[in-house]
Amino acid sequence: MPGLDGPLMPADLPALVNDLHAESTALGAVLDQLRPEQWLLATPADGWSIADQVSHLAYFDDRTLQSLMDPEGFRNAAAVLVAGGDDFPDRVAAEHRDRAASDLLDWFRSARRALIDGYRAMGPELRLPWYGPDMSPASSVTARLMETWAHGQDIVDTLDIQRRATGRLRHIAHIGIRALPYSYSVHHLPVPTDPIRVELAAPDGQTWSWGPQGAYDRVTGEALDFCLVVTQRRHRADTALVVKGPTAAQWMAIAQTFAGPAGPGRSPRSSAAPRP
Repeated sequence: MPGLDGPLMPADLPALVNDLHAESTALGAVLDQLRPEQWLLATPADGWSIADQVSHLAYFDDRTLQSLMDPEGFRNAAAVLVAGGDDFPDRVAAEHRDRAASDLLDWFRSARRALIDGYRAMGPELRLPWYGPDMSPASSVTARLMETWAHGQDIVDTLDIQRRATGRLRHIAHIGIRALPYSYSVHHLPVPTDPIRVELAAPDGQTWSWGPQGAYDRVTGEALDFCLVVTQRRHRADTALVVKGPTAAQWMAIAQTFAGPAGPGRSPRSSAAPRP
């Protein structure tokens, strides 16, 4: 990875699980306010309603718990799912579109509660199989937090709700950094060797940074903007990120934090050109 390996965040598993619980609670508070008809509203994810966003989270919470409790069973089930094609998230969403809103909310809450309990009981030495590379417990928790935040973003965008940025964004930014090689591999591109410096303004006014200070290629701006881009919830043109250098620009065009095939990204909302 081009100079983005340090400083690493300490793998404080209990604290990570607490942050996942907090992010889950925040999303649950939004879902609690929905009227039944709002669950069918179209979100920015092409073809997906709010209900689809929630069923996606609940389904993959169940699969994550299976990867923790029954790794071999997970591998077998994952192989069958992936064998049907790269569109498996869409197929999962379609399979659950007959569920009532109240059932979906109960499913999300029970699946997330069981997963958090499983995370609290597991040892830090485990390796959890997934649809991409196997993950450590800390990486798995961080991935679920990222997914909760990202799919939650689609939901709040649909409802025109502004969320308060929190320090939990650091986990999402970190997984975006660590996923750089994966972003290139799913696009069948060689991982660059040029170092990249990332400097992000945290919600509390601190600066989060990765990579060597002297790197020519740089990404700077608000942590929220960076997280929106690497989770593919915003096009870079719709943020205030400042991207310098060809390697950094290429990365920001293909960055993704989620496992699976290359995501299509989001089209720019504005006609403004990306900042150099």
